[in-house]
Amino acid sequence: MYRKFKSYIENEILFEKSHKLLIGVSGGADSVVLASLVNRLENPFALAHCNFNLRGADSDADEAFVRDMARQLGVKCFVTSFPTKEYAAEKGISIEMAARELRYAWFEQIRAQKGFDYILVGHHLDDVLETFMLNLSRGTGIRGLSGISNKAGRIVRPLLFARRIEVEKYAFENELDYRFDKSNDDTGIKRNKVRHELIPLFEKLNPSFRKSLQKTIDNLNETETVYVQKVDEIRNKVVSSDNNWVKIDVEELRKHQPVKTYLYEILSVYGFNPDVAAEIHEAIDAQPGLKFYSPNYRLVSGRNELIITAIEANTNKVFYISEEQQKISEPLSMNFHIEAYTADYAIPRQAHTAVLDFDELSFPIILRKWNQGEYFRPLGMSGLKKISDFFIDEKLSIPEKENTWILYSGNKVVWIVGRRIDDRFKITTTTKTVFRIELNSND
Repeated sequence: MYRKFKSYIENEILFEKSHKLLIGVSGGADSVVLASLVNRLENPFALAHCNFNLRGADSDADEAFVRDMARQLGVKCFVTSFPTKEYAAEKGISIEMAARELRYAWFEQIRAQKGFDYILVGHHLDDVLETFMLNLSRGTGIRGLSGISNKAGRIVRPLLFARRIEVEKYAFENELDYRFDKSNDDTGIKRNKVRHELIPLFEKLNPSFRKSLQKTIDNLNETETVYVQKVDEIRNKVVSSDNNWVKIDVEELRKHQPVKTYLYEILSVYGFNPDVAAEIHEAIDAQPGLKFYSPNYRLVSGRNELIITAIEANTNKVFYISEEQQKISEPLSMNFHIEAYTADYAIPRQAHTAVLDFDELSFPIILRKWNQGEYFRPLGMSGLKKISDFFIDEKLSIPEKENTWILYSGNKVVWIVGRRIDDRFKITTTTKTVFRIELNSND
């Protein structure tokens, strides 16, 4: 395996012999094997370990294991500890996402401070296959199906050539001790469900499924290369910019088919998701002045152009809520719940609670102030109504109008918070999953 490891690094030009490497080590088989293999190279290296405090004494035992491993290798070991559950609760994100954010941010901090050239992590070929299946289940474009990159900025994954079984075999043959995380068997975690249930099911249909899937991913990688080159060619023809804005020439864009695909690829650079990009595509032939938002940018439609500016330059602040978030504290205190819909589901009638059809929403959903000229379909109505007219009917004062927050899915109103949901997102007899939002009473 060492020869394959060394050849992979050289053929893929992942790093040079002189580069100083920081290896992220959890204590599991993947990272332990990675450290063992790097130890056989000529590169100077050190270990870095995160204690996420999620598994009690086991987390502390992982830390002690990695410290001892560093002593045996004769290298420096950087260790940190995170209040991961608290961080996840504060950010309103999953534990898995919180751990990822904390881990990579800290790795980069150590890399920059201590002069390392690259951060090495122990992802292997099975991780690529599992990520492909996860992305496929969520809905994605060609990039989401082309696998995990072996090199992304300062992050390098030099084990992507190897299967998990090969990694574990190397550990066994070289008598390497490693730690086992019991949570890897928890099929309540989506990746584990793919690993332990979905992929084995495909292997019953096709015993060579893993090999076939890897061929598919390799083909998609090559296709993506051609695809990106063509997109860049069109981007150079239709996009212009200065320090304050980016302009998309709609007339020039119409000359290139498929317009919708090219437009999405151009917009994705600025964080616009596929659903919002589709709405922007429809707005090309609509009246000018429509506004669309991504996490960091606002797009305004013109007669023959689309103009993108940074949100920081706009007066309205925009907040984004992901599918995985459980709560937010700014600008309002809100809790989010995903629930199964049953025939006896009791729809709450309180103004501070909204229940929505989860499958009708496009994430991230957006929380922001309203703009003049915007419409929505009030619950129980078949036609559209101007938000400004709704406010008049509600007899809101000017300060109340200015302080009203609105939840959007793409560019569609979902909920005028605390007042009325949009009829297009209501619970119906065909609803399968409910997205329940609670506005805390202290707001």
